[in-house]
Amino acid sequence: MNAKEFPRRRKHLLGMMGEEAIAILPASPVRVRNRDVEYDYRPDSDFYYLTGFPESDAVAVLMPGQKPAYVLFCRERDAEREAWDGDRAGPEGAVEHYGADDAYPISDIDDILPGLLERCERVYYTMGAHPDFDQRLIGWINRLRAGGQRGAHAPEELISVEHLLHELRLFKSRAEVAAMRRAAKIAVAAHRRAMTLTRPGVFEYAIEAEYLHEFRRNGAVTSYPPIVGGGANACVLHYRANNAKLADGDLLLVDAGCEYDYYASDVTRTWPVNGRFSKPQREIYEIVLQAQHAAIEKAQPGNHWNQPHEAAVKAITRGLARIGLLKGTPAKLIRDEAYRKFFFHRTGHWLGMDVHDVGDYKVDEQWRVLEPGMVMTVEPGIYIAPGTRGVPRRYHGIGVRIEDDVLITKKGPDVLSGALERDPDEVEALASENQVRRR
Repeated sequence: MNAKEFPRRRKHLLGMMGEEAIAILPASPVRVRNRDVEYDYRPDSDFYYLTGFPESDAVAVLMPGQKPAYVLFCRERDAEREAWDGDRAGPEGAVEHYGADDAYPISDIDDILPGLLERCERVYYTMGAHPDFDQRLIGWINRLRAGGQRGAHAPEELISVEHLLHELRLFKSRAEVAAMRRAAKIAVAAHRRAMTLTRPGVFEYAIEAEYLHEFRRNGAVTSYPPIVGGGANACVLHYRANNAKLADGDLLLVDAGCEYDYYASDVTRTWPVNGRFSKPQREIYEIVLQAQHAAIEKAQPGNHWNQPHEAAVKAITRGLARIGLLKGTPAKLIRDEAYRKFFFHRTGHWLGMDVHDVGDYKVDEQWRVLEPGMVMTVEPGIYIAPGTRGVPRRYHGIGVRIEDDVLITKKGPDVLSGALERDPDEVEALASENQVRRR
């Protein structure tokens, strides 16, 4: 990420906070996976968005109108620990390399931060996100209140910083869009790789491995655990086992995206394991594809958030009625939400540093209007689990989802992952490559 992004973001937030305010943002703690093995460290998105600081055990403090305006508490340099765990910036590096106006050892925070709080009337902080730090902050404020008779001053308001910060994060800058475009490009390459290597008898985890390979070789990591569901597993929305053998005649649904420079992609494709859609599979696939086209067309500035979903619902309902899986007029079926038997999730979500990114979907109880700079997913699907009543057996076990990442621009939707094949003939051509080579 361009280093100029972080001071620009801090300046915006400082301007929104007003005088006599302080914002406090802790970094994520290190998490233990099992016994003494830690998960790979990933900073809290809000903290990193403002600081670009990649280490744990850190706290960022912003104070508009004060000098210093940006203070960072972080770990001190420690040659012994760095020999085990890698380099640390230390307070000096926090100033020199990460733009802090001043920096202190994290061990000094109990002595210094209460004095910074004492200057302020309002504290911007998100309670509940970091429970251990919540208690420390409450303790500092309570001690200031208790010292009121001795001239100490405690802040009067505690306000969630999310209300301001998440509004900033909702609108992506050029640098952020560039990172997301790169993440989408890597995901596209991974999906293509997986499609061409799929064949009957391969296990889902082997396909998952192809994604991990493509992500890491391009400097990215998974943005969420990949969903690799063959056959009926594709009908489980958040299927995670990824351990079944792929069968001839089944579909394979893979929902897999990567994170590049802390920005996520989120892409889903569905293709035939043997390289050829059956007639029922193709019918369902084409309905979902029509729904996605209709939804993307509605991802226009000036439309509201729910219009893409409404377009997808209409297309799916009409398609299912056309092939006889729903009975009745489309208008009544939509009113009755009959489609939810087969399509039971929303058509998309915000996308950014987090896969389900921050940002309000409604403002004053009304669906939010789409504006340039917002990024969303568009992901309609149809899922017909085995044993679904009232459905011919030829459709049982078919699960299809098609998902792409869409940037809202002044000229309309820009599909960041649009290079990845969606047309059923093109999907078959990719999925059959390995079949042809093996013949």
